[in-house]
Amino acid sequence: MARGVDGLISFGLAGGLDPALAAGAIVIPAMVLEDGHGFAADLTLAARFGGVMPMRALAGATVLADPDAKRAARAATGAAVIDLESGAVARVAARHGLPFIVLRAVCDPASRALPPLALAALDAGGRIGTGRILASLLRHPGQLPALFALARDAAHARAALRAAVQTAGP
Repeated sequence: MARGVDGLISFGLAGGLDPALAAGAIVIPAMVLEDGHGFAADLTLAARFGGVMPMRALAGATVLADPDAKRAARAATGAAVIDLESGAVARVAARHGLPFIVLRAVCDPASRALPPLALAALDAGGRIGTGRILASLLRHPGQLPALFALARDAAHARAALRAAVQTAGP
């Protein structure tokens, strides 16, 4: 135990790379891939949430916004999902000899292209800026339907994530 920490669990949203995963699908990948390294999830910790799944999560450096980029990432790595945080969690856990898992809900399926404002809205800290959203919409109002679809899927993914965490209990 490092400073009272028994393990790390990272919860959040992910982009789908596997076309079989719909928005809201919950994944607990058996492995996190980052820069050619694989970090195995802890089976005991994962059992509290239903166990690991025979899939990989890709620790991405950037959001993959279009289906072609998602297909290429899946072909290159075999990963089922991509997110921006799992690699950091896996590295910290490995550095301190801690068990870890990542629990992700798919926000944008593999077939979905993200509207440009989905990327423009985020600042370097991952916070959404209303001004950036409005500016992008003014420049490209045609992305409004895709924004609504993304918002619906994100709400579905967050609800699925909450349910998965509540089911596991303390």
